[in-house]
Formats: sequence, structure tokens, C-alpha cells
Amino acid sequence: MTDLVLTKQGVRFRNRLIPCAIGRGGISADKREGDGATPVGRHRITGLYYRPDRMRVPAPWAVPIRLGDLWSDDVNDPAYNHLVRGPHAFSHETMRRADPLYDMVLITDWNWPLAIAGKGSAIFLHIWRKPHHTTEGCVAFSKPNLLWIIQHLTPQSRLIVTAP
Repeated sequence: MTDLVLTKQGVRFRNRLIPCAIGRGGISADKREGDGATPVGRHRITGLYYRPDRMRVPAPWAVPIRLGDLWSDDVNDPAYNHLVRGPHAFSHETMRRADPLYDMVLITDWNWPLAIAGKGSAIFLHIWRKPHHTTEGCVAFSKPNLLWIIQHLTPQSRLIVTAP
């Protein structure tokens, strides 16, 4: 199976059960900006970013995170839920973080590319802060497990999240 399927025990992928962390708001069929929930859906993997100053390229299709790369999370921003370049006048998240959470980050198609204001932004697969520590809605893994996932994805792979 090429899909990553979120279960109560972790993410099932390629005959493995991989420990993960989800949003502090649990799983939601009615995702809203700032609710901390991981949204229900079949989410395509649309991109991979990485920190070239911290690691080697994790896959041939990975894009380096540059200084000034930001992700808009402002519902009033015309570029809401898109990668933008700083300086940026609207609320945003820094992609080049001081911590290692976004050293590798898979981007999903949640509320993208045609974003609906308030439906939530930046549902990523990224490195966890510590085992099972909740996220702001993303799905997070240990660095070795995320690297393994990246190396085994196919262009058809999706993150499948179902209602509890």
C-alpha cells in the first residue's frame, strides 16, 4: 500500500506501523484555522522542503528552504495557506525554524491550492518535538521515520485521516 493511513496506534505505511503525533485538537471533520486539529480527508503529498544547511537532500524532488520562506496562516491574506517570501505583512509561520521540526517537511493539499479562508492552513508531515507531543494539526514523526517515509513515497501516496 502506498498510502499513509492514520490509525490510533500510528501511521500504517508499507507494512509498517510508524509512531506519530497529531494535532492537540484531535481529528476533526470540520477543520478551522487555529483549532489545532488534524483534518479528516485523503490528503495528497504536494511537496517536500528541507534545510540544506542541516542535512543532505532527502529525495531528488526536495526543495531547499531558503531564508525568508514563510507560510501564510492569515485568513485575510490573498496568499493564505501558501508559501510566501518575507518580509510579509500578513501573519505567517517561518519555514526556516530555529528548532528541527521543519528540517524535512512534506506539504499536503489540505485547503490548497484554492484556499478557503478559515478552513485551516499548513497541514504538514514533519519531525516531532518529542515522542507523541501534539502538533498544531500536522502529523509528526521521529526524524529517522520521516526520512524512511520520504524515501518510500510514490507520486500517488496520500495521507488518509478518517473520523475517530
